[in-house]
Amino acid sequence: MIQSSPNAVTSMAEQILAGDARALARAATAIENRKPEAEELLKELFPHTGRATVIGITGAPGAGKSSLVDQFIRELRSEQKQVGVIAVDPTSPYTGGAILGDRVRMLSHHADPGVFIRSMATRGWLGGLAGATTDLTVLLDAAGKEVVLVETVGVGQDEVDIARLADVTVVVLVPGMGDDVQAIKAGIMEIADVFVINKSDQPGADRLQREIKAMQSLSTRADGWVPPIVHTVATEGQGTSQALAAVRSFLDFASGKQRAVANWNMRLREMLRDRLLERFSGLDFEQAARDIAARRTDPYTTIDAWIRQILD
Repeated sequence: MIQSSPNAVTSMAEQILAGDARALARAATAIENRKPEAEELLKELFPHTGRATVIGITGAPGAGKSSLVDQFIRELRSEQKQVGVIAVDPTSPYTGGAILGDRVRMLSHHADPGVFIRSMATRGWLGGLAGATTDLTVLLDAAGKEVVLVETVGVGQDEVDIARLADVTVVVLVPGMGDDVQAIKAGIMEIADVFVINKSDQPGADRLQREIKAMQSLSTRADGWVPPIVHTVATEGQGTSQALAAVRSFLDFASGKQRAVANWNMRLREMLRDRLLERFSGLDFEQAARDIAARRTDPYTTIDAWIRQILD
């Protein structure tokens, strides 16, 4: 646990900047648990950020996201890159913590000091990301991680939140998982910077590629980028180098500063919404919902009253 005194926070920040893995783990826990001292720590660390590349990996459950992340780690470590991994896991119904399936799959990297892997529980957070994921990417950036891989929980169309966080978003699809075109229409098409067709040794991979290309032909992105489609068999390491090369192609194409401004524009809105909900935590949402459902009041009057309450 981080001590709340200014000196203790400064000391913790210095340890993290010096590469202390234990300090990094303690800070990550404080951030995920929304400890007040965690925000002070992030304020101290923020001037040391801005160097990490955040790669979002999203897609349906069972698509092989963790296997792809595992291979990306291998590729990046072979280049001597410092790597951070945030695996956003489902919340355990018993403990409220993360079900550590993703970390189990990445155990081969646990002894590597150049890799820091953190599993986070969604705790009911929609969009495939835990509420503290943005803060944790800031932490890993400050700790010197050159690449931060964020793997979402895999909840379908709500995963568009990853686009607000990542510098580049990789959408992982597999052949034969239901109506592929509908999955693409559900919002995935708009957020993908790179498409990966994993398990491409299975029947239907070519058909899925044709469907993606057909969807791409119907609309163009504002930036003019056409997301490449890469075939992989991540469990065998096949095609993963090409997938990482496609990620880098997009990063070379996109304006780093312009992309950062756009991402922070979206992140600030999410952070403000999150902070406001925390400020309103004492409100009785349940009773207000009953009153509105019974038509004793309306939602507009209720919201206006709450806003006046927080501003007074």
